[in-house]
Amino acid sequence: MFIMHIALQGCLRAHDVEYGLTADTGGHIRYLLELAQASARDPDIERIDIVTRAFDAEFTAGDYRSGCEYVNPKVRIIRLPTPDSAYRSKEELWDQLPAFSDRLVGYIDSLDRAPDLLHAHYADAAHVAAQVKNRRGIAFVFTAHSLGQPKRDYAAAAGQANAPANVALDRRIEVENQALRDASLVIASSRDEAELQYAQYPAYDPGRIRVIRPASDLQAFARSQPNARVHALMSRFLNEPDKPALLAIARPVTRKNLASLIRAYGESPALQERANLVILAGGRQSLDALEPEIADNLREMLALIDHYDLYGRIAYPKQHHGADVPSVYAWARERCGLFANVAFNEPFGLTLLEAAAAGLPVVATDSGGPNDIIEQCHNGVLVNPCSTDAIATAAIELLDDRERWLACQAGGRKATSVFDWARHVDYYHRLLHRLCDGGPERRRRAAAPADAMLVCDIDGTLVGCAQGVTHFNAWHAGQPRLRFGVATGRSFHSALLILEQAGIAWPDFLIACVGAEVYRLAADGVTYVCDTRWAARINQGWNRAAVTRVLDGVDELVAQSPLEQREHKISYLCEPGQDIAPRLRALLADNGLQAQVIHSNDRCVDVLPIRASKGAAVAYLAEATDTHHERVYVAGDSANDLDMLQMLPCAIVVANYRDGLAQAAGLGHAYLAGASHARGVIEGVTHFQARCHAS
Repeated sequence: MFIMHIALQGCLRAHDVEYGLTADTGGHIRYLLELAQASARDPDIERIDIVTRAFDAEFTAGDYRSGCEYVNPKVRIIRLPTPDSAYRSKEELWDQLPAFSDRLVGYIDSLDRAPDLLHAHYADAAHVAAQVKNRRGIAFVFTAHSLGQPKRDYAAAAGQANAPANVALDRRIEVENQALRDASLVIASSRDEAELQYAQYPAYDPGRIRVIRPASDLQAFARSQPNARVHALMSRFLNEPDKPALLAIARPVTRKNLASLIRAYGESPALQERANLVILAGGRQSLDALEPEIADNLREMLALIDHYDLYGRIAYPKQHHGADVPSVYAWARERCGLFANVAFNEPFGLTLLEAAAAGLPVVATDSGGPNDIIEQCHNGVLVNPCSTDAIATAAIELLDDRERWLACQAGGRKATSVFDWARHVDYYHRLLHRLCDGGPERRRRAAAPADAMLVCDIDGTLVGCAQGVTHFNAWHAGQPRLRFGVATGRSFHSALLILEQAGIAWPDFLIACVGAEVYRLAADGVTYVCDTRWAARINQGWNRAAVTRVLDGVDELVAQSPLEQREHKISYLCEPGQDIAPRLRALLADNGLQAQVIHSNDRCVDVLPIRASKGAAVAYLAEATDTHHERVYVAGDSANDLDMLQMLPCAIVVANYRDGLAQAAGLGHAYLAGASHARGVIEGVTHFQARCHAS
């Protein structure tokens, strides 16, 4: 396979990348270079071109005009000229795109073979990729890295909605929406990006978005040790250099919110007493030589340091060696410090992975990718980036709780194995191969028309035993007439993530959010199509706002995070040990409202339209695919599977069930498997298949 990446922003080169040199030279460049090198290790990848823009820049001695630069024998950077040879920021690139598109089409035409697929990075590259697709028919994948709409929201919240800079931002948002419409596949780095940020765009189609957690080469950080140069660098600034350090490493751009971190520190005498503040904000010579956004942010930071009189308690070096960054994390770790990333929105957060690998607990923004990192690694706490009190309080509490600090450190060490490139490119390449070849496995299965259906819960049913998953995949491969689907309380993207992590084959359909959403695998064998007929069916009689008003007044309920809320699902947590569902149903009925109330896992409460449930969704799919109910097998392990198991005749309860499921009313027909997890599913299906053949 020949992959062509398109990335126009920042200062991109093969070696010694000048990170922080411009506002656009940040983590996305490191991600792209590491992705290309990791991809090249796959024997099936024959060639990778990274196409970018050639330019001259007075602010660096680096060569960004050379037409071709090799990263390794398979990967090269191709630089194409545009009419203006000067460096351009992303806001100023737009008038160069038509000429760049023409140059790229000409370059592709000059090759002995065209690329199999384009991968566009950021909106401007997606615009170029769409032009190439229209003219040469080459499909493209889109990675946004960061989106304009969240930035637009922050500007509006700050009263800057009509600022001149927002003209460029509005254009970017429009092109991002076009990319959502035109791309064959959209790759997001987190559930927050896939489910909240993109949901604000008119062309939003969740089934064409896949979350692939970015990876990073973290070994240098895992092995990191402090060195004398770093100690000397920090000691120049600090009266007590051996105190714990609250460390931040970020480009000084508005989105990174470094000013709020300084305010949080400056307004908290307790935090100043407990720790030093250390900020690495790229390298600089003169503020006047920097891009306006970077210069303005640095001036604000320096003014705040002066305003709060933080001298002797804050380190903010003008220059540092890039090779010393792992040692900076280690220096902070040895002082039992913390890493802080309080960006207004962090699409993913590679610095959080670096800190985790180095053994440094984190205080991170609750907007964006840190949700996924901390959920996976349990290596820190999430905070509201707009609340300086919340930032300071979280840092103090974590610094003062040694046991919790050690637990976060231990959890963070998992980052090197969870967010590694081998896992990332394996998933990425399988998606690309399917896009290019149309999904051979799906075509093979289509040759034997399905006449039966298996629907499983995920957590505790399919997932929970690695050997069971291996057996399930081998068994499922030998069942060409059996459609496979999952029904879960998880969101669509969360479900795909857990299936991918467990190594379970992509399902033919996916019932998400306890039955509130239904998705079917598209003909390309990669993307999914949201079933709008099901959404319209369950929407009848559903008044989400009224249900929320009633239940928000129940003291025992605490709303789950925005990631767990949906148009047709409202999710809460309650204290364990309560049988709260009957009381909530009665309360809603007293207010003239009907809804499904599902209480599971002792603490989770999901409220859905009265027509929505896992069982109703399975029955709907059986009807839609003309599958007889006696050939529909359903399997589960907990109370949120109950209605599905009660409704369908071929019900399987795996041996590791919870919530007293096997003893629940209406399950006299269910098969109680002797095996747990996926093995129990196989056992149950085999039982019902044998009974069907016998009859």
